[in-house]
Amino acid sequence: MARKATTAGDETLKSLIKIARILECFSSTRRTQSLAEICAATDYPRSTTHRLVASLREVGFLDQDRQRDRYRLGLKLFQLGNVVLGNMDLHREARPFVESLNRISGQSVHLAVFDGQQAVVVNRTEPIMEGGTPLTLIEAAPAHCTSVGKAILAFQSVPVIEMVIAAGLKAYTENTITNAKKLRAELATICKRGYAIDDGEHQPGLRCVGAPIRDSTGRVFAGISVSGPSWRIPTAEVENLSKIVIHHANQISAVL
Repeated sequence: MARKATTAGDETLKSLIKIARILECFSSTRRTQSLAEICAATDYPRSTTHRLVASLREVGFLDQDRQRDRYRLGLKLFQLGNVVLGNMDLHREARPFVESLNRISGQSVHLAVFDGQQAVVVNRTEPIMEGGTPLTLIEAAPAHCTSVGKAILAFQSVPVIEMVIAAGLKAYTENTITNAKKLRAELATICKRGYAIDDGEHQPGLRCVGAPIRDSTGRVFAGISVSGPSWRIPTAEVENLSKIVIHHANQISAVL
């Protein structure tokens, strides 16, 4: 009986992993996917993919455009995501500081939590101004080439850093750090000065400054950053801006 229960549990886990991989096929740049595209991305057999997609559609995790035979993430995930944010101490406690940093800097502000591989943005506030350069929506900021990601990654343990490096340092622009040795040196520098800089490493022409946020035990688990076009955040202003970002990060850490 115990062996049968274990086998059933293993099969359930495998199914959950498959479901997660299917959901991860979608993003802000891949808003809809056909069944064939999902099969190609997951490398699952068509019959398996069709069965799982049908189940996800049944519970509201996926919606289907019947005319085009394409799928998109369902509103049920949005509802569950709002529940997660509503129950997250960081999202709730950090809101006034995110808004304050947005007003003082006049730039976009991102608040993100580290999931072990990437910095997941849980709050984003845009500047209220005309003529601003629109930024690509960051749903999961790469830890190796965004200021908020590097600000968090720099304070993680060596095994975690090496795991991120082993997963691959994808090049997003010509400025992206793709060399492991260079990234380790960059993270060491961030630890010493207390803040990270993204100088067009994730998006061309974008400059960002990020700082780490600590929980009640002192562990760095999140970060906050200011982002804007490089002409609006000149290099000469980075050091002064970093003090403001660090101050707000420290305030968030204190209330947590």
